[in-house]
Amino acid sequence: MAAAAAAARGFGPEREAEPAKEARVVGSELVDTYTVYIIQVTDGSHEWTVKHRYSDFHDLHEKLVAEKKIDKNLLPPKKIIGKNSKSLVEKREKDLEVYLQTLLAAFPGVAPRVLAHFLHFHFYEVNGITAALAEELYEKGEQLLGAGEVFAIGPLQLYAVTEQLQQGKPTCASGDAKTDLGHILDFTCRLKYLKVSGTEGPFGTSNIQEQLLPFDLSIFKSLHQVEISHCDAKHIRGLVTSKPTLATLSIRFSATSMKEVLVPEASEFDGWEPEGTAFEGPVTAIIPTWQALTTLDLSHNSISEIDESVKLIPKIEFLDLSHNGVLVVDNLQHLYNLVHLDLSYNKLSSLEGVHTKLGNIKTLNVAGNLLESLSGLHKLYSLVNLDLSDNRIEQIEEVRSIGGLPCLEHVSLLNNPLSIIPDYRTKVLAQFGERASEVCLDNSVTTEKELDTVEVLKAIQKAKDVRSKLSNPEKKVGEDSRLSAAPCLRPSSSPPVAPTSASLPQPILSNQGILGDE
Repeated sequence: MAAAAAAARGFGPEREAEPAKEARVVGSELVDTYTVYIIQVTDGSHEWTVKHRYSDFHDLHEKLVAEKKIDKNLLPPKKIIGKNSKSLVEKREKDLEVYLQTLLAAFPGVAPRVLAHFLHFHFYEVNGITAALAEELYEKGEQLLGAGEVFAIGPLQLYAVTEQLQQGKPTCASGDAKTDLGHILDFTCRLKYLKVSGTEGPFGTSNIQEQLLPFDLSIFKSLHQVEISHCDAKHIRGLVTSKPTLATLSIRFSATSMKEVLVPEASEFDGWEPEGTAFEGPVTAIIPTWQALTTLDLSHNSISEIDESVKLIPKIEFLDLSHNGVLVVDNLQHLYNLVHLDLSYNKLSSLEGVHTKLGNIKTLNVAGNLLESLSGLHKLYSLVNLDLSDNRIEQIEEVRSIGGLPCLEHVSLLNNPLSIIPDYRTKVLAQFGERASEVCLDNSVTTEKELDTVEVLKAIQKAKDVRSKLSNPEKKVGEDSRLSAAPCLRPSSSPPVAPTSASLPQPILSNQGILGDE
């Protein structure tokens, strides 16, 4: 945590001088018949461990003698007899530490490639990381761009590139054209599909908390799709520069609010409004909208409310807020194009008035919440897929609220208290009246036997209604809400919605390629 905090402090215009790197041999261990030396490398607040046997030191030394003309007597000599004795190993630990410290002092700027790899700079140190990435993109960048594949990169790599750019040094400090930072910048300018995945806990053998590192995404100029996971959204800069092109965004295990993702600059202003809208009262900032964004996945975060930042995503069609802590469905009336919404596994206890916020919704997943009543769903006339599993619905009568929805085709009520009621399926299907045959309940198509039972239940209910009228002649029996609902007009050539799941489709794709449209 201290390392990450120190890194965050260094993420700005005022920078301290680079601290000298250190390498200490802190111990050894016997592996089979040879001794392995444990090296602790320190670079500022970052530390990591490397293990090498003596023969690795010998190979390194020979290359440095040939390439950099260092003193060939600098490395302690080999010893065949008693090479694993305690006294020799302890003396060699000290000598090898002096050897490494001498090398680092001889190359205070950019270490030679062989030394950098020996000390794992390409995994943990800013210059080494950027050099390795630049060389990779020099060799494979055009091929990756041409294939249109998702490019995966770690937060530590992005942090290193950000730091390198802020240092203001030559883009090719090592003198090797393959490691020029320009290869990275050329690639990031043209990349369309990006995936950034952090790690939980320390990265590799280091003390680096990768998920807490700050980095800047403004070097990417053409992004269409971004997936970020296990990073701290508060430390991600430059994502808003992709507003003109970004169509699909997924940020998971990273955010505590929607605002810090969609309008990170909001904290700088007392009041703000989206660009192109009429507003009343004092406004200190006009914020451009995410004009190309149609799919947003903010699942598996710590979001407790759907805040006003949704005003900035007016073209959203697919919204996944599952596995958060949302208490109330709010502010979604601003999303006129929203058709697929996943609010599963949140803390919703009521859906009252939800039809005023979800006028055009077709797929709604509210599984895994605290719902006892469905009364707020009775006017969602465009709804086709509805997942209500893993809630607290006890009464069959609650289903009447959705029984009159004219387009509803797929309903899931699994793992609710009512699902253990005898003849549960037929009693639920009976609530859909004449449309019972069109409804797929709990991913199972309605059978002929169930339809026959539904007809019997309908006849019994009709008889009860007649008796009720006869016994209460002055009481007007209200018409069933499902009979008054407008019919769902669907072109005869349109195929039905596939019953695979009421969940949102995964908006972000694997490295195997980009999926086609839904």
